[in-house]
Amino acid sequence: MCNPSNGDHGQGQCIIFYEDRNFQGRSHECSNDCTDLHSYFSRCNSIRVESGCFMIYERPGYMGNQYFMRRGEYPDYQRWMGFSSCIRSCRLIPMHKGQFRMKIYERENFGGQSYELMDDCDNIQDRYRMSDCQSCHVMDGHWLMYEQPQYRGRMMYMRPGEYRSFREMMSGQRFMSMRRITDMC
Repeated sequence: MCNPSNGDHGQGQCIIFYEDRNFQGRSHECSNDCTDLHSYFSRCNSIRVESGCFMIYERPGYMGNQYFMRRGEYPDYQRWMGFSSCIRSCRLIPMHKGQFRMKIYERENFGGQSYELMDDCDNIQDRYRMSDCQSCHVMDGHWLMYEQPQYRGRMMYMRPGEYRSFREMMSGQRFMSMRRITDMC
C-alpha cells in the first residue's frame, strides 16, 4: 500500500497523480512503492513529481509499460509519453551514491559474451559487437535499459540483482542501450 506523504515535500520523495489534465480532479500522493493504485483513482491524466524519482507502470505489480519520472510537472503526460490513462503501480527509485556496475550477457542465464559496464552505453552493438542482451547482473546502482540504441523505445528499471531472462520478464523484449540513473533522486 502507498503511504501518503506527510506534506513535507522537501524531506522525502513525493509523486502526485491527478485524474484530469492540468492537475485537476481527484488526486493521490505517494511517497514510496505502491503495487496497486487502482483504489486511489480511476484514471491518470497529469502527474507532478515534487521530489525524487519514480517509475510508473500501466499494470499492477510493476508490470506492463513503464516510464521514468523525475522531478517536474507533467500536465498532459499522455501527449508525449503515449501512455493510456491507466497508471496502476509506481516504484520509488532510491538515491544511489557510489559507483555503478552491471554485467550484461548475450544469452539468457548469463551465457554467451559478457561485458561489465560502469557507465552509460548508447549502443551495445557498436561498443561491444554484441547483437543481443538477454540477461544481466546489476551489482551497484540503478539503471534504465532501453529496447533500442540511443536510449529510445520501451524501457525497464533495473535495481541491484540478477536478471536471468529478459524474454520471460518482458515478452521477448531485448535491450540495446542502458543508462545509469544518476539524477538526485
